[in-house]
Amino acid sequence: MSITLTVNGRAETLDLPPEMPLLWALRDGLSLTGTKFGCGVAACGACTVHVDGQAVRSCQTALGDVAGASVTTIEGLGNPAALHAVQAAWLEGQVAQCGYCQSGQIMQAAALLAANPAPTEAEIDEAMSGNLCRCGTYPRIRAAVQDAARRLQEV
Repeated sequence: MSITLTVNGRAETLDLPPEMPLLWALRDGLSLTGTKFGCGVAACGACTVHVDGQAVRSCQTALGDVAGASVTTIEGLGNPAALHAVQAAWLEGQVAQCGYCQSGQIMQAAALLAANPAPTEAEIDEAMSGNLCRCGTYPRIRAAVQDAARRLQEV
């Protein structure tokens, strides 16, 4: 069955099973490997992408459920010449240690700031609580989200 959706601004038609997790359609079907597999049960957030602007866990989202939707992955959030404010804040704040969770963290933070451009520390902590970082960079993550919020308000 062919499923059409928009991924990172590009129309894509995939001949994959509709029950396939979006994560594997992105990674294996489209070679977009920035979205990571972490737990497979939507508990860690490593696989976070945006579907129609909302942060979702792609490991538990069926490809068929996003037919016709707009999906944004870490590869489509910004680019090296024009980083998204969250990506720029992440780099400047040296947030990543091992880096495995970072694409999911960044996508969750970008969705938060799109919905709430001036979150409090408590709102940041609540929104980011489903994204786990085994290196424990949570203080740097919070600081980067605050920095990104400032950057976005200056635009």
